Amino acid sequence: MKLGADNDTLAENKILILYLLSILDNPINNDGLYRLVLSIQDMNYFYFQQFLLDLENNKYIMNYKKEDEMVYEITESGKSTLDLTIDVLPGIIKRKVDETIKGELREIKNESAVRAEFIPLSEKEFIVKCKIIENSIVIFEIQTLATTREQAIQIVQNWEENSNMIYPKVIQMLNEKREEKKEEESN
Repeated sequence: MKLGADNDTLAENKILILYLLSILDNPINNDGLYRLVLSIQDMNYFYFQQFLLDLENNKYIMNYKKEDEMVYEITESGKSTLDLTIDVLPGIIKRKVDETIKGELREIKNESAVRAEFIPLSEKEFIVKCKIIENSIVIFEIQTLATTREQAIQIVQNWEENSNMIYPKVIQMLNEKREEKKEEESN
């Protein structure tokens, strides 16, 4: 598909995004929405991003920050527009959405995500944020200062590759400290 493709194809893809957002119970992040779209129809990621931007500029969808993550939701204007244009979306696509969305949503919701990023404060200081997200809730987050870009990159890589070992150790250490303190207080 080319962005220069006929207007029907462009409209169909935008309506597909509106349709998906209209049947979701909760806002969804960019990656989750793109995965849903791909489970229905092949769409280039950059075109997908352009469609989102167009829909947002027309105030058919909105995005906002929820738990340190940008999420999308259909607006009232988007719902009205969808009601008027739903017939552009072929019935086979609507049926495919209805059949596949439940399984895909369950998979996206149950998926845990390990995320890490660093933000430069200056040339010699970087804030590194590492987190674990399950069912769209941040269940663990840690933030530290790195003194070089290389150190920040190393921390991010270590978290992404080893969070399954680091997280339980940190939780265990946090619990041990609390238990030791309780023992000292009882004596």
